[in-house]
Amino acid sequence: MASVVGTYARAFADVVLTAKNQLDSARALQELHNIEALLKESDQLRRVLENPSIPGDRKRAVLDAITQRMGATRQVRNFIAVLTDHRRLPLFSEILKQLQQELNDRQGFAEAKVSTARQLSDQEKQGLEAEIAKLTGKRVRARYDQDATLLGGAVVQVGSTIYDGSVKGQLEKIREQLVEG
Repeated sequence: MASVVGTYARAFADVVLTAKNQLDSARALQELHNIEALLKESDQLRRVLENPSIPGDRKRAVLDAITQRMGATRQVRNFIAVLTDHRRLPLFSEILKQLQQELNDRQGFAEAKVSTARQLSDQEKQGLEAEIAKLTGKRVRARYDQDATLLGGAVVQVGSTIYDGSVKGQLEKIREQLVEG
């Protein structure tokens, strides 16, 4: 299934990044996330769109009404229609996650999850993002959250790599050294 997910994600990334479409990738992702949330909220809608006994034109009519009400772009509407027609809607969340990764890779962005003991100022965030950019060689999109158990410092996760600069992490390293030594 991973190849199917990647195929759809790459195809829509091509659509988003084609100059003639003039589609903002952030807007496209937001619209897709909104549709994902709607499908998670409405079990009935998801069942209608996934039901093979309901004709495709009826499903597209429902999809048209929803996307029009949401103000979604034509490209996003068409993408959801393709997923529905090819019975790939159950893979939508995985495809969306892969699409986000594909767009980040193509545009030179790294997604970073930053946990800090306290709220950071804008200047501190900019400095931290600059350091992450040096480490990764990519522009950074960071999400911040607080974790008081860190005591101080920060833990940064970029993909599967974790950079632990927290006081808690340093104390844990010292403890391990004392136990070994």
